[in-house]
Amino acid sequence: MPPNPITTNTLFYGDNLPILREYVANESVDLVYLDPPFNSNRTYNVLFKDESGQEAEAQIEAFDDTWHWNPKTEETYQEIIAQAPARVATMIGALRQFIGANQMMAYLVMMAARLVELHRVLKPTGSLYLHCDPTASHYLKVILDTIFGPQNFVNEVIWKRSDAKGDTGQGAKHFGRVNDTILFYAKSDKRMWSPQYIDLNPEYVERFYKYVDPDGRRYKLDNMLGPGGAAKGNPQYEVMGVTRYWRYSQKRMQELVAAGRVVQLKPGNVPMYKRYLDESKGTPITTNWADIDLLRGWSGERLGYPTQKPLALLERIIQASSNADDLVLDPFCGCGTTIAAAQKLGRKWIGIDITHLSIALQKYRLREMFPEIEFQVIGEPEDVGSARQLAQDNRYQFQGWALSRVRAKPLGGQEGQRAGKKGSDKGIDGVINFIDDAGGKPKRVLVQVKSGHVKSGDVRDLRGAVEREGAAIGLFITLEEPTREMEQEATVAGFYHSPGWQRDYPRLQILTIADLLRGAEVKMPLAWGTFKQAQRVKQAEAAQGELEL
Repeated sequence: MPPNPITTNTLFYGDNLPILREYVANESVDLVYLDPPFNSNRTYNVLFKDESGQEAEAQIEAFDDTWHWNPKTEETYQEIIAQAPARVATMIGALRQFIGANQMMAYLVMMAARLVELHRVLKPTGSLYLHCDPTASHYLKVILDTIFGPQNFVNEVIWKRSDAKGDTGQGAKHFGRVNDTILFYAKSDKRMWSPQYIDLNPEYVERFYKYVDPDGRRYKLDNMLGPGGAAKGNPQYEVMGVTRYWRYSQKRMQELVAAGRVVQLKPGNVPMYKRYLDESKGTPITTNWADIDLLRGWSGERLGYPTQKPLALLERIIQASSNADDLVLDPFCGCGTTIAAAQKLGRKWIGIDITHLSIALQKYRLREMFPEIEFQVIGEPEDVGSARQLAQDNRYQFQGWALSRVRAKPLGGQEGQRAGKKGSDKGIDGVINFIDDAGGKPKRVLVQVKSGHVKSGDVRDLRGAVEREGAAIGLFITLEEPTREMEQEATVAGFYHSPGWQRDYPRLQILTIADLLRGAEVKMPLAWGTFKQAQRVKQAEAAQGELEL
């Protein structure tokens, strides 16, 4: 049993493997959905490259967001060999012999360790959905077959995630690559299941539901003959002058005739069953999901997170494989679509992610969609000491966490350096956008984060970036206390006058981490466009899936 079991509405920052082991109890989760960070740019050309630099013949190009074979991977591999169930250890050993110590194998090793834990935490009635793409789905299915048992494979769902354009116009010699794969496994044959339906095709309705009762109810006529006749045990008797083998007992047929549900279009015709349109649940959903569109640039749901999935996709999965008040777990929860869908549908949830940006996005998304929600966050710094430890462990994660405290959008690479001009250490780390005049022109607060020693020259550099970029305000976030000279540099920068609010705001501002932990905020006009706001969900209508527009 994990030492600190968690059962409801918690976000975790950190590596999901130790978090699963410490916080998630055996057989406590009803549904797992995971979309691991692997080849999310969809290049589809997997790098089979030895970490020593030797390239295999199949190697074409690298992808960015995967794990590498490193000491940690080797440690995890050895742990699987020594401690995992024998069949899992054998399978991983065989895969390494076949694939080699490359990025793909590193990914599979890290996934295998986590899938063993996810199998452990699932209830016997639970299910797991693994979202991936064709670069690794075949390997992942082998791993899942080994851990869950091939008899517990349920479906391979194909989601049409994009249009069939791709790079065909640039001379690509392949069909358009538009699908993702979702591998659906159950813990046992006792899995919870609720069939899902989509609306009937309007053309189908017009063609087949062509009859109308006097009261306006549309219906179609269905066959009532028993398939297979006498050989399948169907009863034979007469209905409206026609003797056939029927799919209903004679008593049931008499009830249907009395209820007006049996129609004979003319004497001698085989009677038919009257099926009303308003009684139809729709078309049962198959494994080809082409009805849920990708999130396009203009989508009101889009938050700007590169691998964000549509809310409707997660709602379908959650409704099919869980009940109200069940516990849903997403160990790679990104911008929190699984968590938002679970909350909307009245489920409990646990979300884990290894980046502070993701946790920040989820916190804001949850508070905007569900203003009354209560949840906890584990793993974020809660005092200056833990913030300092984070900075020592990973200054980039510290930077992301600090930016999230003021809801600043992180800037990376050339965009951040263009604002700073003086190299990686002097680059602008984040931006807050706002609009404060009738013209609607976005204005900016440039944000710089420092975790080490700070001096007045740092503030002067930020002031220069603000002036050069035409920004409204500069914000300097520091782990250490600012010097008097730094405060003087900020003071002499003067003020930004907001035409919309008719107020002056300090042109350069300094906030310490201690200030932010005490609840201090940036002095600026009302922010807009930093993290795109999620639509608010009416709690009373959450189970019906209604959005407040």
